[in-house]
Amino acid sequence: MPENTSDNPKPEESFDSYADVISYLYSRLPMFSRLGADAIKADLINTEKFCSHLSEPQNKFKSIHIGGTNGKGSSSHMLAAILQTAGYTTGLYTSPHLKDFRERIRINGEMISEREVLGFVNENYDFIENLEPSFFEVTVAMAFHHFAVNEVDIAIIEVGLGGRLDSTNVIHPELSLISNIAFDHMNILGNTLPLIAGEKAGIIKKGVPVIISQKQDEVADVFIKKAAEQQSKIIFASEEWLIKKSKSQPNSPEFLKVDISQKKNTIPACFSFPAIELDLTGTYQLKNLGGVLSAVKQLRELGYRISDQDIIEALRQVKALTGLMGRWQMLQEAPLVICDTGHNEDGIREVLKNIEESSFDSLHIVIGMLRDKDSSGILKMLPEKARYYFCQPDLPRAKPAIELRDEASAYNLHGEYYSSVGDALEAAKKSAGKNDLIFVGGSTFVVAEVV
Repeated sequence: MPENTSDNPKPEESFDSYADVISYLYSRLPMFSRLGADAIKADLINTEKFCSHLSEPQNKFKSIHIGGTNGKGSSSHMLAAILQTAGYTTGLYTSPHLKDFRERIRINGEMISEREVLGFVNENYDFIENLEPSFFEVTVAMAFHHFAVNEVDIAIIEVGLGGRLDSTNVIHPELSLISNIAFDHMNILGNTLPLIAGEKAGIIKKGVPVIISQKQDEVADVFIKKAAEQQSKIIFASEEWLIKKSKSQPNSPEFLKVDISQKKNTIPACFSFPAIELDLTGTYQLKNLGGVLSAVKQLRELGYRISDQDIIEALRQVKALTGLMGRWQMLQEAPLVICDTGHNEDGIREVLKNIEESSFDSLHIVIGMLRDKDSSGILKMLPEKARYYFCQPDLPRAKPAIELRDEASAYNLHGEYYSSVGDALEAAKKSAGKNDLIFVGGSTFVVAEVV
């Protein structure tokens, strides 16, 4: 995820280029990827002021709000692909981006144009300077404005962090979806699962149905109580669907074949297809898919016209339709290079399951992490029988590669350290045989430098 942190003086009249605007946004505004928790504004005041300044664009289109610890990005992209395939002009707001800032704001898979980013900042420059919002608050406002101006039929809005106080939480959606709850950002959201769930549950709105992808015993009551307070219908997708990797799964890195059946309490049947092919091949998508299907079921009840064929076609080409990257993504074959953005214990646990199900001779792991992450909790999970290439992504929050290597040695994980992600990956490629597996991950920002 490239950043330009050079000083950027105030323009005399306006910015002349997209590059100047991006430099301004990265350098002038507090940015979570660079500063961590110090960039968070723990309220909705700035977002509400910005939306008021823009004549409340968030009220000019229908929306679906998606939160959770892991899986919210994949769920957002799958649902956007389905609605787009069904013929709806579909906005999609996600974060962070991997390569290009404009990935965050899309309509029917097309990124917001450089011209529109430039125009938005120039038109609102004085207001931004006076308000002093965070980088995220500006991008949320920009997305809402873009969706309103282009009159989308519906927009999928992914929560940035938490939910209750996230800048996206000024919308009143048709539906809310929460993917799962796991330990992440504990310094901001709380150090227990119920506390984290309470923050995520903050997106549940009065009278708006909420889907919970996975019913987790530790936190189910948090969501049930919040839904009752808001008089909102609550659906646990894991109680509606039985979703498994198909036994007839072909040996293909391109598709995950999934068998789908409805549990008895969901009769009458909602969908007629017994199986689908999903181009997001990480097996953790099985958990996300249930939430997406339950969301489609609710959308149909709200009057949205989405056919079974729309679902089948969309799920087979989520990446092509939405531009999603970094989810168990194959970068090359012989040796097989796979990257994944999983970066907390729950995410890494799912990555390891996929590695265990893969066929290879030797395992090579290119890994980098951030200073403010619980690296010890992840390192203790990693396999000793792998060769490690420790690296650091190019941002101030990165943990130095030599520190990560030294910390890893305490868990009997051994390898060399490298000054950049690219150098580490090249070293792994030189060492690996054609039947080996190279995994790249540990941080979204590591993956951003290889996709």
